[in-house]
Amino acid sequence: MPKVSYSEEERERIRGLLLTAALERMARQGIQHTTVEQIYRAVGISRTFFYTFFPTKEDLIVEALYLQQPRILSYARQLMADPALTWREGVEEFLRACCYGEKHGIAVLSVEEQQLIFRRLSAEGNRIFRERQLKLFGDILTCFGVPADRETISLFINLSLAAMVIRRAIPHTMPFLVPEAADETVRFQIRAIADCLEELRASGSGG
Repeated sequence: MPKVSYSEEERERIRGLLLTAALERMARQGIQHTTVEQIYRAVGISRTFFYTFFPTKEDLIVEALYLQQPRILSYARQLMADPALTWREGVEEFLRACCYGEKHGIAVLSVEEQQLIFRRLSAEGNRIFRERQLKLFGDILTCFGVPADRETISLFINLSLAAMVIRRAIPHTMPFLVPEAADETVRFQIRAIADCLEELRASGSGG
């Protein structure tokens, strides 16, 4: 006979399993190709029970992205601490991993997914998302040794997300861009971002 009652502790455990399963699939196969059915089946619960945790797939995605944030920061710190890498190599490797997220276990939103989630978020939800985004990118800049004032954080967010979006937008969302030059475009963007951060780092240290 199916269980009809769960303790708060059990519900919290199941919720964590759903988020972990979602993030693993989002990172591996992309957000658009990750379905609610794949996630609740992986955890072994019903569709109806799933929706008692997350009203929509978009709600689940946002929570999974929050779960991913400390992992991304940890990865940045790991690269900065790697004695085999120069500062610039570490920064470029981090940006490259984000642009090619599916190869590195990082879930990244496409343009369409960003629009969908933005429409889904309430004003309060959007405020929280922005605050957490600013904190994550600010912590990454601090990890890189770059002064993390709000203006610099905002610039870093735009530059980084632009590179990630371009990678995912060619050729379907932006069909007039040349697919054969997609990877070289991303390489150019990564080098340009590293140049910008290097200059900010030098000016911040008085060098």
